[in-house]
Parts: sequence; C-alpha cells; structure tokens
Amino acid sequence: MSHSQSDTLKFAAASGDASDALPLHVVDKDGLETWLDRQADPVRTWISASGFTAGLGKTLLVPDASGTPIMAVAGYGDAATRARGRFPLAAIASALPTGSYALATDLPWGDLETECLGWLLSQYVFGKYKKKSAHGARLICPSGVDANRVEAIAAGEALTRDLINIPASDMGPQDLQAATESLASRFGATLSVITREALLDQNFPMIHAVGRAAAPNRAPRLLDMTWGDSGPTLTLVGKGVCFDTGGLNLKPGASMGLMKKDMGGAATVLGLAHMIMALNLPLRLRVLIPAVENSVSADSFRPGDVLTSRAGLTVEINNTDAEGRLVLADALALGSEDNPDLMISMATLTGAARVAVGPDLSPYYTDDTAVVGALETAAAAISDPVWRMPFWTPYEKMIEPAIADLDNAPAGGFAGSITAALFLRRFAEDQRYAHFDIYGWNPSPAPARPKGGVGMGARAVLEALPKVLGL
Repeated sequence: MSHSQSDTLKFAAASGDASDALPLHVVDKDGLETWLDRQADPVRTWISASGFTAGLGKTLLVPDASGTPIMAVAGYGDAATRARGRFPLAAIASALPTGSYALATDLPWGDLETECLGWLLSQYVFGKYKKKSAHGARLICPSGVDANRVEAIAAGEALTRDLINIPASDMGPQDLQAATESLASRFGATLSVITREALLDQNFPMIHAVGRAAAPNRAPRLLDMTWGDSGPTLTLVGKGVCFDTGGLNLKPGASMGLMKKDMGGAATVLGLAHMIMALNLPLRLRVLIPAVENSVSADSFRPGDVLTSRAGLTVEINNTDAEGRLVLADALALGSEDNPDLMISMATLTGAARVAVGPDLSPYYTDDTAVVGALETAAAAISDPVWRMPFWTPYEKMIEPAIADLDNAPAGGFAGSITAALFLRRFAEDQRYAHFDIYGWNPSPAPARPKGGVGMGARAVLEALPKVLGL
C-alpha cells in the first residue's frame, strides 16, 4: 500500500557490514559489573559517573577524549522486568539516537531473531493522514539471523497494522478487495471475487444478508485468493466486517468507535499470507475473506429472521450485532468443501474473549492436540502469546434455538466466546480446524507495538506450520 512504512522495516545492512555502525553493548542488571570489569578505565569511569544501572530501555553513548561516541550501552533490565513485557530490544531501539548500530554483545536473554524483529517493528508508524517519521535507529543484521525472513515477517505485520488502522471511509469491502488484489498481484496469486446478487446465485446467503444493507459501492463480497501448486493445503478464513454498526440491534456510540477494526481477522490473515508467500513456504494456500459492512437500511436483516446457510443449516437471528459468525460460516462451509489439511479462522469476534484474556493474548480453539502442541511451543519461543480456550461440547445446547438449527446470539450472556466458536465449528465439521478470537488492537503503546492495529497469532501460526503440516 502506497502509504505503508513496510519498506523501511529493514535492517540497515547485512551481517558483517558494520563499518559505519556504532557498537551496541546490551547489558542486563545482573551482568553489568562483570561487563564493566572488562572495559577500559575511561569507559568504566564515564558509565559510573553517568549513573547507568542497565535498567530496561536505558541507553548511554560513551565518547572518546574528543567527545565522539565510540559505543552505545543499553540496559536489558532484570528477569522480573522483562517478564512484564515483550521485545526488550525494541525498547532500546526506541531510546537510541538516529544512526546505525551493530550488536557488540550477545543478548542476555531472548531469541535473537525475535528480538531483531521487535527492533524492526519499533520503526512502524501509520502515516496515511498525518506525516510522521519513523525513529531513525537502524540495526545491522546480526550474524546468524535470516534477514530475509525477519523482514518478510515485519512487512506482513505492517500490512496487517495498516489495514486495521485505516478508517472505514477508506477501507470498505471494495478497498479490502483492492488490498487483496495488490497482495495477489505481488506474489502471483489468483484472486476471484463474488459480489452482490452473485452471492445468492452461488449460495452464500448469509454473507449477502449481512452486507446487503450497505451502499451499492460497498456491496458484500467473498474474496477467494489461492497461491502455490504443490505441498499440503492451508485455508485461512478472515472476518472482513469493514464497519459494524450492529445493524438493527444498533451499537451505542461508545461501542461503535473502534469498529473500523472489525475486519482485523481479514487483516491478520492477509498479513500471514504475505509472510507465507514472501518466504515461499512449500504449501498450497487459500485465503477466504467475506468482506461486508453491517449497515442499517430498509434492507437490513432483522432480529427474528431465519437464514439458511451455504451448509444448509438454518440460523435464527437473535441479534444482528452477532454478524461476524454468519459471514464466516458461509466461508468456512466453502473452505470445508476442499477438505484442506488445515483450516484456520481469525476474527475480532466477541467482546467476551477480550474480557476473559485482555488485549495481549490470542485466544484460540482447536480439538487437534498436535496443533495445540505446535502452537504453544511456537508462541512461547517468538513472543506471540496464545491461550487455548475450550470447544466445550455441553454448551452446544445453548446455540440450538426452538425454530432453527442454530442461534446466532444465545440469551443469557454466558460463555460468549465459546458459544461463538461452537457455532463456527458446525461449519468446519470433520476438518482439522483452529479458530482465533482476536482483538486486533493495542490500546496503549508498548515496545514494537504502538497504539493501534496489531497482528495477533499470525507469527505463532507461521512458526508452527512446518511441524503441523510437515513442511
């Protein structure tokens, strides 16, 4: 996308090309005295006089006799402090003056590749509507780090953030289609689009019902992108509700303010698709995005309506604000028809999930223990935390109303994320399936994660794919 900063999320130079870079010594509190003992007297004197204690994100330039900096020293804090956040190297990057830096010490803690990714992500800014400059501290790619991989992941995350951050005025279903077309063109993927009345003709009735009240230029559509011609099959399904008024069950104003992010699932699977294609993973990828705007008009679907889904299951509408599961259901039914080796849905689906785990964790559901094991290991290794939630079968009766097969919004308010996941599972029967109920938004700035749109779970999935699919 033309306004994206993703092209700047790159290393300053390749490993070893550090002739103009300032050496960066990263020291944690426990190792500070040992490190100081190895330094020349003037360096020890300067650091001691400066009161440097290696606190997390604290930095100090050390000059020679002429006042020219000869090194930078940065604090990595202690284990207790690091446990309270992510990407400590990114905290350092944001505190350094503009320039190029080369790591001169091993990191005291953490995965080097993940920490380098955090540095690149600390450069992200969203500047479509207000000119902003990325922080100018650039990193020389350290030895042993795959620069192409880290930059590809950073670019995919930047795409996700951009798409979420753009307001609905410029990110309707037609704009989400354009962004998908751009991604497909870049990597030689194929994109097909079904829109307007063709959704009914080709049996996507719930996608049509949710989106039909929008203006004609924001008509509902199903985006279907495919890439790769060999290897196992992976289908990603992303909720693309570009704005959610709640429909006739209109949201209060306070709840509508962040609804530009209700296409965060679509943004996340597109960012993940970018990573997969840029890294040329040996698999066959399919991305399905039901792109709609849940608007209010004389043609809105109504509380009490009964819709028939692509899978043939009937759904009683007890709340038009529970629309995401409806459009996902038709897309999941389509994805299931090909019986992929793995199918994953990502959606900003329920407030219940955020109440349960907050904005940092990515709650996910799956019955596949191999997927669980791979995801949990990957998430812990690369600082992309996930949390398994239960497909609790005894709650199935909560989504079974009196006059239809399924209820889109069970009364009572209990287990809202679980009942939504159970609803989706009905449309992924007999599939190897995982569902992520993500938030897609960082409410306060943190290292490598500015306030605003953010990818959740995508990096963990990417890291887990080789084990899950046998790549």
